[in-house]
Amino acid sequence: MNQVEDLEAAIVQRAEKLASEYKERAERRKASILKEAAEELRLREEQENIAVKAYADLVYLRKIQASELKLQAHMDHLRWGLVQETVHRLDQRMQAFADNEAEYLQTLKGYLTQGAENIESDDLIVTVNHRDHQRLVNQWQDFAATAAAGKNVILSNDPVNTLGGMLISSQDGKIRLDNTFEGRKDRLRFKLHQIIVKRLIPATMDSGEM
Repeated sequence: MNQVEDLEAAIVQRAEKLASEYKERAERRKASILKEAAEELRLREEQENIAVKAYADLVYLRKIQASELKLQAHMDHLRWGLVQETVHRLDQRMQAFADNEAEYLQTLKGYLTQGAENIESDDLIVTVNHRDHQRLVNQWQDFAATAAAGKNVILSNDPVNTLGGMLISSQDGKIRLDNTFEGRKDRLRFKLHQIIVKRLIPATMDSGEM
């Protein structure tokens, strides 16, 4: 019986030893799994935090860009309004200038001189608005002789719709110079816009800064 008992005891001891080893392995495996799970969870949280931060940065950037576009649109609208208002005032100033007959007629002489020098024709036709026609018709011969000496210049009886200035053309109609206020303003449109923006709008507003 001692041999049987010894055998049983050995089996029990071996079983306990194996159980203890399996338990230790299980504990180590459990600890390893928990550690891996914790690391994986940490990495996942980091990735989610990075993704959330990136999304938040993107949303913020889009808001900034939208605000900048809105501000730029406002600045463009303001610039355009100031330019339009100034151009409108130019019309008013031209009308007031045309009321000063003596100075205005000297300007018209300058326009005719310029046209006579640039149009390669000895026979010219000048067209003005109704008011200027009334001013010039009785003094036209002297006016034309002074402004365009050596050329045959006829004053048209058909007025043009303009604030001031004159249309000058060869009598055959092949050459024409628009020296009306509107024509000169249109030719200088880009330069006028630059001057108005430069004079009226601070550099910080023009660059979109506040």
